[in-house]
Amino acid sequence: MLELMLALPFVLALVLAILRDAPARAVAWLAGLAPLLALAVLVWLTPAVMGGEIPRAMHEWLPQAGLAFSLRLDGLGWMFSLMVLGIGALVVLYAHYYLGPQEKTRRFFCFLLIFMGSMLGMVLSGNLLLTVVFWELTSISSFLLIGFWFHRDDAREGARMALTITAAGGLALLGGVVLIGRVVGSYELDAVLAAGDAIRAHELYPWILGLVLAGVFTKSAQFPFHFWLPHAMAAPTPVSAYLHSATMVKAGVFLLARLHPALAGTDLFFYVVSTVGAITLLIGAWNAIFQHDMKGVLAYSTISHLGLITLLLGLSTPMAVVAAMFHILNHATFKASLFMAAGIIDHETGTRDMRRLGGLRRLMPYTSALAIIASLAMAGIPLLNGFLSKEMFFAQALEIEGHEAMRVFVSIAAFLFATFGVAYSMRFVHDTFLGRGPRAVEHEVHEPPRFMQVPVAILVVTCVAVGIAPQWTVGPALRTAARGVLGDALPDYSLAVWHGINTPLLMSLGGVVCGILLYLGLNRVLDLHAIVRQSQGRKLFHLNIEALFRLGRRFTHTVANGSMQRSLLWLVLVAIAAGAAPFIAAWGEPRHETVFIGQPMVRLAWVLWLLLVACALGTLALYRHRLLAVLVMGGCGLAVSMTFIGLSAPDLALTQLLVELVTVALMLLGLHYLPKDSPRPRSMPRRVRDAAVALVAGAGTAGLAWAMMTRPAANAVAAEITARALPEAWGSNIVNVILVDFRSFDTLAEITVFGIAGLAVHAMLRHARMAPEKVMPGPPIKLPVPADLAQMMFPLTLVVSIFLFLRGHNSPGGGFIAGLTLAVPLLIQYVIQGAASVESRFGFDYIRAIGLGLLVALAGGAGAMLFDMPFLSTGHYDLELPLLGTIPLASALVFDLGVYLVVFGSTMLILSMMGTLRPSKRMIAHRGIIDPATRSAITGEAA
Repeated sequence: MLELMLALPFVLALVLAILRDAPARAVAWLAGLAPLLALAVLVWLTPAVMGGEIPRAMHEWLPQAGLAFSLRLDGLGWMFSLMVLGIGALVVLYAHYYLGPQEKTRRFFCFLLIFMGSMLGMVLSGNLLLTVVFWELTSISSFLLIGFWFHRDDAREGARMALTITAAGGLALLGGVVLIGRVVGSYELDAVLAAGDAIRAHELYPWILGLVLAGVFTKSAQFPFHFWLPHAMAAPTPVSAYLHSATMVKAGVFLLARLHPALAGTDLFFYVVSTVGAITLLIGAWNAIFQHDMKGVLAYSTISHLGLITLLLGLSTPMAVVAAMFHILNHATFKASLFMAAGIIDHETGTRDMRRLGGLRRLMPYTSALAIIASLAMAGIPLLNGFLSKEMFFAQALEIEGHEAMRVFVSIAAFLFATFGVAYSMRFVHDTFLGRGPRAVEHEVHEPPRFMQVPVAILVVTCVAVGIAPQWTVGPALRTAARGVLGDALPDYSLAVWHGINTPLLMSLGGVVCGILLYLGLNRVLDLHAIVRQSQGRKLFHLNIEALFRLGRRFTHTVANGSMQRSLLWLVLVAIAAGAAPFIAAWGEPRHETVFIGQPMVRLAWVLWLLLVACALGTLALYRHRLLAVLVMGGCGLAVSMTFIGLSAPDLALTQLLVELVTVALMLLGLHYLPKDSPRPRSMPRRVRDAAVALVAGAGTAGLAWAMMTRPAANAVAAEITARALPEAWGSNIVNVILVDFRSFDTLAEITVFGIAGLAVHAMLRHARMAPEKVMPGPPIKLPVPADLAQMMFPLTLVVSIFLFLRGHNSPGGGFIAGLTLAVPLLIQYVIQGAASVESRFGFDYIRAIGLGLLVALAGGAGAMLFDMPFLSTGHYDLELPLLGTIPLASALVFDLGVYLVVFGSTMLILSMMGTLRPSKRMIAHRGIIDPATRSAITGEAA
C-alpha cells in the first residue's frame, strides 16, 4: 500500500507528460486524482497508525551500499503525508482557476506532481540514504516550479538561488548521513533511531550534527540561509502556497524532528538549534513588517514561524516537541490559506503591492473575510488555532531548566515574536482590506470564481474549528504525530482553550497590545509605505556568485582558451598523471615476480601489429590532409577489432568496429565545416613538446598493457564471474551479463551520461540550425554510393539490429551493439544525401528515444523490487511455445532495451545536429571549405 501511495503522483505526472493535447480541465482532473487517491490509501492506513503500528515496505536496492527502498509510516510520517496530500489536493483545485488559458498547465501540474511525490517519498523513507535521494529530488523539482515563469528575471534568479542554497545543504546532509551510517553500521531508520546514545557518545557526533543541521537550516530557511525564501516568491502563487506551507520549507524541520531521538539531548544540540531558531524567528518577524508585497510579508512571516518550530525542537523537552508538531499543523493551514488569498487578490486586481491596495473588504467581502480570519490566526488571536500553539510556546520558554540565560533570552524572543507577529498581521489586514483604495489597479475588482475560494474556505474553517475545539478536531492527529517522534516518552497534556489566567496568557495578551501599538507607532513615525528594505543576504549571494564566475573564467582561460590542441594536451597530461600516481606511490616497495602468461605471436598477430603501426605512422604523415588522415586512422580501429577477434572477444570486436564506423562518420561530418588542410605547426619547440607527451602517453599505455598481461594466472574476479554468469544471471555471453547484471548500475549511469551528452550537444547547436527549407543543401562529402542503395540498407540493418539485440544475452550482441548497428545506415545516408533528405523521410524524435530509453531501463531495474529483489536484479523464465519449444527469457532484456534506445537516440541526435549545422560566414568565405555550388546556395552569390 505504501508503494502505491508513493507511486501515484509520479505515475500521474508521467500520464500528463504523455498527454500533449489534453484540455486544461482534464489535466487538472488528472492532477487532482493523484493526491485524492493517495489520501484514500492514507485513510485506509490511518487506524493502524493511530493504534501504534508502523506499516512498512522493504525492497532491496543496493544492499552492498546499505541503500534499500525502505518505506515506513509512523505518526510523524502520517502527519506530513496528510499535509502533503491534503493541501496538495486543494492547491491543484486552486491552481486550475489561478492559471490563465495561455499558461502551460500540463507542464505546471507535471512539475507539481513530481514535487509532491518527492516530498511524499522523503517523509515515508525508512532508509536515510533514500531520504537524501528524495531530498535532492525536492530541490530539483522546486527549482522547476519556482522558475516556472522562466521568461521573468526574478523567477530565474529565485529558482537559481533556491537550488544553489538547498542543493549545497543537501551535499552536507549526505556527508552527515554517511557518518551516521559509519557510526551505526546501518542506514535503516529504525537502527539509527535506536542508536541515539551511541551517536551522541561518538567522537564524530559534532561533525554529524553540523552536517545534518547544515541541510536542515538551508532547506528550512534558517539564519543565515534565510534570504533565499523571499526571492522564491516569484513563483506562481499556487507554488508559493504549497512550498511554503506544507512541503519544501517544512522538509528541514521534518528531518530535524525525524532525527530528534538520535541527535537531541546534548548541550551542543540545545544551544545551536535553539539559538539559530530564535535569531531566525526575530529576523523574519521584524522584516515582515516592512514588506510592501503581500507575498513578501507572508514569506518573512514563514521564516519567523519556521524559526519558532526550530527553536521548540531545539529545546528538546517532550512538551516542546508536542508544541512544535502542533505549530507545524497550524502554520500549514493558515499560511496556505493566506497565500491563496493573496493570489486571488493578485489575480483579480493585477497587483500584490499593498501600497496600491486597500478597501478590498467592500469589493471582495468573502475573500476579505477569509483572509482576515487567517491573518488573525497567524497573529495568535484567541479562538483560532495559532493562539493555542503560541501559548504552548510561551509555556515552554518559561520552563527552561538549567540554562538561566537561555530561559531569559528565549522568553524575550517569544514575547517579541508575538509583538512583531501582531504588527505585520495588522499591516497585512489594514493595507489590503481596510482604509481607502484600491489605487491604480489593472483590473476591475470583483470576487473570484466560487471554486477558487473553496480551498481557502476549507483551510480557514479548519483554523476556526481547531481554535474552538482543539481536542475534538486535532487532538488524535497531534498525539499520533508526537508519538512518532517521542515514542513512549509522550507526555500528558491538555488542548483546552482555557487554562486560566497564567503567565503564557498574559504574555499573549501583552503581545497583542504591544503589536498594535508598534504598528500604529511605526506607521505614524516612519511611514511604512516609504521604506524599502533590501536583502543583504541577496547581495552577499551575488557577490559570491560573481567571484566564483570570475575565478571560473580565469581558470577556463588558462586551461582551455578555445584551442582544441591545448584541451587535448591537458587531457593527455591528466591521464598520464593518473596512470603514474599508483606507481609513484608504490615506489620502493617490494615487487612480486612477474610471469608472462601470454602466447607467442602468430602470423596474423604480426600482420595486425604491422597494420596498427602503419596506420599510426600514416596518420602522422598525412595529418595535414584531414580527410586522408581520418580514413587512415580508421584502420587503427579496424586492426583493434580484428585483434579482439583473434583473442576470442567477438562482443568487443563488434563494439569496436561499430564505434569506429560512427566515429569516422562523425569526423566526416565535422570536416564539412573545417578547411580541408590543417595549418602547419607554429614552432619546432611545440612540435617537440607534443611528440614527447605522445611518446610518454603511448609508452605508459603499453606499460599498463604489459602489466596486465604479465599478472599471475590466477584471476579470482574473472573466474568468479565466469562461474556465476550462467547459473545466476542466466546468460552465457559473459560480456553482456557483466553489463546488464553484475555492473548494471554502472551501465545505467553510463547511458545516463551518454544521454546527457546528446542533449548537451543538441542544446548547444540547436540555435545554429536553419529552417528546413534553408538547411545546407547536398551531402557534405560526395561518395560513390547510390542513394537508393543507402536507403535500402535501413530495413535490412533494422532486422540485423533486432537480431543482435535479442541474442545478446547468450551470444555476441546486446543493446549497445544493436543501437549502434541501427545508427549505421542512417549515418551513411547523412553523409551521402545530407541531413534534410534523411530528416524529411524518417523524422525520428531522438530526444524522445533517449527519455523513453532511460525510463525503460529504470523500469527494468525497478521491476525486480516488486519481487523483493535488489534494484536491477535479473530474473529468468522459460517460455514454452508450440513447435518452437523452450525459449529462455531473462528480465535483463528490458534493461538492455533501454540501453538500445538511449544509444541509438544519443548517437543520432549528435550526428543529426552536426548534419544540420549552419556554417558561419567566416567558414563560408574560407577557401576550400565548401564547393562553389553549395556556397552559392547559401550566400546567394553566383557559382
